[in-house]
Amino acid sequence: MKLGLAVVFGLLPLFCAAAKPRTADKFEQFHEKFLSNPPLKLDDTTYERLTAAPRDYTVAVLLTALEARFGCQLCRDFQPEWDIVGKSWVRGDKKGDSRLILGTLDFADGRGTFQKLMLQTAPVMMVFPPTSGPHAKPDAQAIRYDFTTGPQSAEQVNEWIIRYLPDGPKPSIYRPINYMRLITITTAILGLVSFFSVAAPYIIPIIQNRNLWAAISLIIILLFTSGHMFNHIRKVPYVAGDGKGGMSYFAGGFSNQFGLETQIVAAMYGTLSFATIALALKVPRMADPKKQQVAVFVWGGVIFVMYSFLLSVFRVKNGGYPFYLPPF
Repeated sequence: MKLGLAVVFGLLPLFCAAAKPRTADKFEQFHEKFLSNPPLKLDDTTYERLTAAPRDYTVAVLLTALEARFGCQLCRDFQPEWDIVGKSWVRGDKKGDSRLILGTLDFADGRGTFQKLMLQTAPVMMVFPPTSGPHAKPDAQAIRYDFTTGPQSAEQVNEWIIRYLPDGPKPSIYRPINYMRLITITTAILGLVSFFSVAAPYIIPIIQNRNLWAAISLIIILLFTSGHMFNHIRKVPYVAGDGKGGMSYFAGGFSNQFGLETQIVAAMYGTLSFATIALALKVPRMADPKKQQVAVFVWGGVIFVMYSFLLSVFRVKNGGYPFYLPPF
């Protein structure tokens, strides 16, 4: 009896030593496959074997549904970012010092796993901490990451995975150079430079035209001083009924306004501006004194009438305003 116990206790360290390499061998097998094609493509069988305890490594698995028949646009949008994460880890940790393996389980290849985990949505990411070894977690339950805010970037997901890894150097995300985008941008820039060099003799005089910029500035000023931004911010109605079967074009009070009211006020400001400019610039250049006199009366009358109308609108906005000009 004593001899048998001595044999058992003598062989126990050998069994423990033999069990430890098997866990290490499992990591080496999967890590070798991971290096050749990151992230590692899984099915039900390889998923169970990769995540089965004991394991002295960390596993991050993306459960997704990439085929068009499943209608998961979020899965297809995030997959390129997940591929970048996998390739960045292969690039920065070829020796597997971090003991991390990244895998992808598509619904078409892992229906049983989706049913076992009772997953109703995709994509879902799960991190399985180590169950043995120096970095084993007391609670080795899988940590789940749901994409509730839409597709994430490779940097965001990588930072989330790093939280559950032991301390030490971690590879950063490496994004390969997009040569097609670089060529497209370069071609576009060269095309714009060529177009500008050919069209410059025709475009520069227009750009340097003072009258053009004066007209544009005047239009912008009239547009914004008449309340255009107020309409966009408050979403005001275009017109409203007056309660008597008619239409009201001006809203009473300074905190209310209609869309048509803005256009009418802008037209009044535009007319007053044009009449003032005509009196100041055009009329003095007229050679015929009689025509000049008529023009002064005409443009002066326009300013008087429009200003009278403007005061009448102001009285609608402010009922206590006592002043007015005929005929309004």
